[in-house]
Amino acid sequence: MIIPLQITFRHMDPSAALEARIRQLASRLDKFSEQIMRCHVIVQPLSHRPQQGALYDFRIDITVPDEEIAIRRAHSADHAHESPYVALRDAFRAARRKLEDYERRRRLDVKSHIGPAEGRICELDAEHGYGRIEADDGHLIYFHRNSVLGGRFQDLATGTKVRFAEESGDLGPQASTVHVIS
Repeated sequence: MIIPLQITFRHMDPSAALEARIRQLASRLDKFSEQIMRCHVIVQPLSHRPQQGALYDFRIDITVPDEEIAIRRAHSADHAHESPYVALRDAFRAARRKLEDYERRRRLDVKSHIGPAEGRICELDAEHGYGRIEADDGHLIYFHRNSVLGGRFQDLATGTKVRFAEESGDLGPQASTVHVIS
């Protein structure tokens, strides 16, 4: 990691092996975001219980432009976190996911839900029960009478405006559903 990494051990003696593992995992975060300005990892065991081992809690605070990413991992019911290495792994996985989300938002790489395509019927063959739609972008899409929803194929006319769901057919693009726009 190019940026300074701060590691704090609370209520426990520092561990060189654990610190080395933290540095290794923190250096991998650079692959997910080059925007990291600061990273602070806090290690502390939760209260020791007589019947069970100590559970470990890791806090990771990452500073990126315009945002603070904070990971809090305290799983009092997860006995796998009796191993500090397992708890550390889980905390850094959560940090990676949050950094990936941050990068998607920063790049404006968010999913957009595109509605169904629109077009006009440009050809009808009532005898054979099919037609063609000219999409708004100009390409032609085949449709069968069984694809027409909420209406009857016989009621369609050339020039009727429709919405359709396009899919790949054996002979090119075809509409799996066709809905007349009122």
